[in-house]
Amino acid sequence: MNTLTTPFGFSSTAADVAAGIDLSGRRAVVTGASSGLGAETARALASTGAEVTLAVRDMAAGEGVAKEIAASTGNHTVRVAPLDLTDLASVAAFAAAWEGPLHVLVNNAGVMACPERHTDQGREWQFATNHLGHFALATGLHPALAADGNARVVSVSSSGHQRSPVVWDDIDFAFRPYDPWLAYGQSKTANVLFAVEATRRWADDNITANALMPGAIYTNLQRHTEGRGSGRVAADLIKSVEQGAATSVLLAASPLLEGVGGRYFVDCNETEVVDHRTGTLHGVARYAVDPAGARRLWYLSHELIAQAR
Repeated sequence: MNTLTTPFGFSSTAADVAAGIDLSGRRAVVTGASSGLGAETARALASTGAEVTLAVRDMAAGEGVAKEIAASTGNHTVRVAPLDLTDLASVAAFAAAWEGPLHVLVNNAGVMACPERHTDQGREWQFATNHLGHFALATGLHPALAADGNARVVSVSSSGHQRSPVVWDDIDFAFRPYDPWLAYGQSKTANVLFAVEATRRWADDNITANALMPGAIYTNLQRHTEGRGSGRVAADLIKSVEQGAATSVLLAASPLLEGVGGRYFVDCNETEVVDHRTGTLHGVARYAVDPAGARRLWYLSHELIAQAR
């Protein structure tokens, strides 16, 4: 399988990638779209003519972003719907309320290196937010994605996945000291594994899923880090929000990704598989694209959701 390259790169913006793409009549959902990368991703998709739903916890913030997007793009089919990824009942309600086909699902929302916390069902907060809630959302929306006939799922991961594989015997840190960066890394590995298995499992429905590292961008995601633990990033590697959303928009909308799935992208290009931590923002760990691990995570995720009911 050849590594996929595109004309876009580090400095490309979401608007650059979206230019000339027409998604009129198509529908997209972007989670965590009330600020940061999610809002910019939603804006770029709206600029293509797509009907875009902002799936957010803060409805007031989401409504404000939706109005701004409509004003800046001229697209008035920008909607807002409540979604709390740590509450599986909220996820189920969102999926149940959806009517008709869905062309693009961007699993963008997330938390990073937060203090130790668990959901009411005992799930570690970052795994629950970054992976399990998105898994429940994607599987709940599977009929809508299949109905489109050419749907895409975008899984926003991170180079932080190189910090930890999924630790199958202790996902919730019940037996090991909680480390916010290992928990974050585990959840971001899960994001990549999801894309691998969703592409395989849903091939007959013509649904593809890809994962990505958006780059180093200063957004609300870093509110718990205070510059610690993640390593200093050189100033010339920092992206704007517009640049950070470019890879998400590429995977969601570009014809260059037609029929492509189960891969991991950085700076709008597929990155290499690595067997050691790179110390850079590039490279995807071999364990994160392992088909056996992807299948195992899929079954485990279904089991954890079933236990929560």
